[in-house]
Amino acid sequence: MISRVAVVPHPPLLVPELVGGAVAETQAVRAACLAAARDLAAHDLDWTAVAADPTGPRVLENVAGSFLGFGVDVPVSLSAEPSSVEPAMPLPALVAGWLREHAGARSVRVHLVPPDLPTADCVALGAELGASGNRALLVLGDGSHRHGEQAVGRPDDRAGSFDDGVRAALVHADAEALKALDPVVADELGAAGRAAWQVLAGVPGPWRCTRSEFSAPFGVGYHVAVWEA
Repeated sequence: MISRVAVVPHPPLLVPELVGGAVAETQAVRAACLAAARDLAAHDLDWTAVAADPTGPRVLENVAGSFLGFGVDVPVSLSAEPSSVEPAMPLPALVAGWLREHAGARSVRVHLVPPDLPTADCVALGAELGASGNRALLVLGDGSHRHGEQAVGRPDDRAGSFDDGVRAALVHADAEALKALDPVVADELGAAGRAAWQVLAGVPGPWRCTRSEFSAPFGVGYHVAVWEA
């Protein structure tokens, strides 16, 4: 059963080659994500991952891809010896592969769910993953992209309280608080991580949080946390 979880965002800026001269400005988020991923790899070299993407539901494993669609051909793979290439690998899977490689893990099996997956279905998937026999879960998802003047689109005063609620839920390993996130509000605020966090809420516990960080340096909320059983 799953006994360690790493929660991370999945922005392209985690990859140094994609940010040009902004490597220093993005270093703090990158370092936090890599620390969480290395914690997960120290627990188990084979990961299960979950993230929301419009191409879901589907599962990706043992394939290679590239960040070429984001400006630079940075190859990644979901396993040490991929059997095929996924030409249009979705961003969350690319980031999962990049973190796998840099954390020294052996493989990651990525479950992509629709961004609008209802809460009950998210929780049911979490229960299923928790009973699968896997030990390490990577949860990928961004917070609201409507923080402050750098917001994508327009700022929204609700972004702060929304991500404060997510952060508190992660800090306290509070599955019920994650289940209570409103999918409609999350969508209005551009919080791409809502479905993945609610999958986490369905994974059987109890849990405690051993690492938690939050930042919104570019108008997007980035949550990083580690839970252990």
